[in-house]
Amino acid sequence: MLSGEWRGLHPVIWPGARPWCGAYLNRMLASNLAEDLELDPYSARVAHAYETAGPAVASVIALRKDGKPAGQGSGVVFTPDGYVLTNSHVAAGEKDFLIALPNGLKSPARMVGDDPETDLAVLRMSASGLDYAKFGSSSRLRIGELVVAIGNPFGYQTTVTAGIVSALGRTLWARSGRLIESVIQTDTPLNPGNSGGPLVDGRGLIVGINTAMAAAQGICFAIGSDTAEDVAARLMRDGRVRRAKLGLVAQTVTLDRRLARGLDRPNTNAVMISEIITGGAAARSGLVAGDILLKLDEHILGGVDDLHRLLTLERAGMRSVLSVLRGAHIESITIIADPDV
Repeated sequence: MLSGEWRGLHPVIWPGARPWCGAYLNRMLASNLAEDLELDPYSARVAHAYETAGPAVASVIALRKDGKPAGQGSGVVFTPDGYVLTNSHVAAGEKDFLIALPNGLKSPARMVGDDPETDLAVLRMSASGLDYAKFGSSSRLRIGELVVAIGNPFGYQTTVTAGIVSALGRTLWARSGRLIESVIQTDTPLNPGNSGGPLVDGRGLIVGINTAMAAAQGICFAIGSDTAEDVAARLMRDGRVRRAKLGLVAQTVTLDRRLARGLDRPNTNAVMISEIITGGAAARSGLVAGDILLKLDEHILGGVDDLHRLLTLERAGMRSVLSVLRGAHIESITIIADPDV
């Protein structure tokens, strides 16, 4: 209340209280305002993740040959010279795109490479000096960890939702009809047009690329960043991903800590076979569901992503040795991978 409204009267000052004055009142109000604006730890972590990665989240519009939109979604700039990672289904098989960033920048883009097997595609903007997001490691995620999904479906209004990692090592059918392995399951709601945008951790690092949702169950899925980073590098180098295949479906599992120490492994993760595909390399070599893969040749397998990285086309037709934990015994099994045609 202003002093003029007191008409010569003064507010009561209790014994020992500080004399009333405008400066003192302003300081009290400023202090209360600061307390009101201070975020709780959860909100602060979500806000930090958005502020770190949000400027790199792009709107992606796929353009037909006649220039009309063929599809729309989100993507994320992951290099300062304009490489954008998005979903293969957002790219929709097109070659030309319009990219819009939160700062108002709009730029044409061209297809660099498309990998429907992992539902990932890399585009290249005609721009440089851009804000970009950095990759984290999906293999280090823990169930219950905070994750934030960011999308930019319309190019000017970024959307943010938060949740937790619900499960790791899921499989998901790609639109090509193949199984995508090592998928992250979250309860983070995805808004329309958020496919292709990043899933980030509390530090704002990319840990996945959002790809699908089961709206009725409140379940969302993201391609792990370890797979995404590897696929992106191959697409930038070759324009496509050429693979060898073992003819199995697998998932990342956690070994008992005492067992991992006894095997002298650097971490507790390994690869468990969940299904053998009839007629494939795994079936020919005698592998069975439930086998746990520890090594491929001399390479330690700390998860399905490690196995994917090793199965390059160069390995097709080559004799390799798998170190397999079967029951209480470790066996060495020879396998010859097939080319993925």
